[in-house]
Amino acid sequence: MNVAVPPAPSPVRPVRPAVAADLPSVADIFAHYVRHTVATFEETPPSVADWERRLEDLTGRGLPFLVAETDGAVVGFAHASPWRPKPAYRFTVEDTVYLAPGATGHGLGAALLDVLVAESARAGMRQMIAVIADTGSDASLALHRRFGFADAGRLVGVGHKHGRWIDTFVLQRSLAAGQPG
Repeated sequence: MNVAVPPAPSPVRPVRPAVAADLPSVADIFAHYVRHTVATFEETPPSVADWERRLEDLTGRGLPFLVAETDGAVVGFAHASPWRPKPAYRFTVEDTVYLAPGATGHGLGAALLDVLVAESARAGMRQMIAVIADTGSDASLALHRRFGFADAGRLVGVGHKHGRWIDTFVLQRSLAAGQPG
């Protein structure tokens, strides 16, 4: 007797495009990093209205702004934003990925970055830059390297926050097949 074995359920992808209702959670997640870490060089947490403008700007440009959910709650976000304002940089984006402090270590950062890379390429972007503050933790560097980002340099003492000078690592990844980076 042959018994049909049902296929294994497909893994749930907790990542989706952000909507305005997600932005209070995004603001709360980011505010933690602004106030308590050097992972961002922001010194004042952006308001929900600031995040609304950012969502509108980025999606208006066709760039991805994503959230990760667990049990219906937004626990992380990622977006691609223009690398520099000059027109010749228009095909290069910088990535941003943040998780709520209790949401780290569960693969959500990888899920966000995976979709962010794919959606940025789909939007016609050719290069993605990651600027990572030297926080003393290698988690973000390791995540980016796992996704094919290569070291492009280190900027020494370029940020000053919480009473200390901070270096940044610059990494780069090609989004176009057969392109350098």
